Amino acid sequence: QVQLVESGGGLVQAGGSLRLSCAASGSIFGISAMGWYRQAPGKQRELVATITSGGSTNYAGSVKGRFTISRDNAKNTVYLQMNSLKSEDTAVYFCNANIRSYGDLGYSTYWGQGTQVTVSS
Repeated sequence: QVQLVESGGGLVQAGGSLRLSCAASGSIFGISAMGWYRQAPGKQRELVATITSGGSTNYAGSVKGRFTISRDNAKNTVYLQMNSLKSEDTAVYFCNANIRSYGDLGYSTYWGQGTQVTVSS
């Protein structure tokens, strides 16, 4: 019954910006870590950024200084602000969250459906 819904993907030119959002919904008791991953054609899924419930962040080296992850705990939402986009950022972006629902005894990992980000050069 818990799900993640993403929005904000699209087509932009190199140097442009996009802001991705991912909102968790359902009977949520609590959310610990949240993050963003991406998968480019022919490549495996890789971590982009993570953020803990307390706001500690971690970034892949390829996006440091360009991307910013944030969250709004009251809205159960995680964001990814992407600036200075490059063609190599083109990928399907997935949000991820560790969530405990009222029906669970512990936390489970959930994934969003993925949103396409295409950066043209």
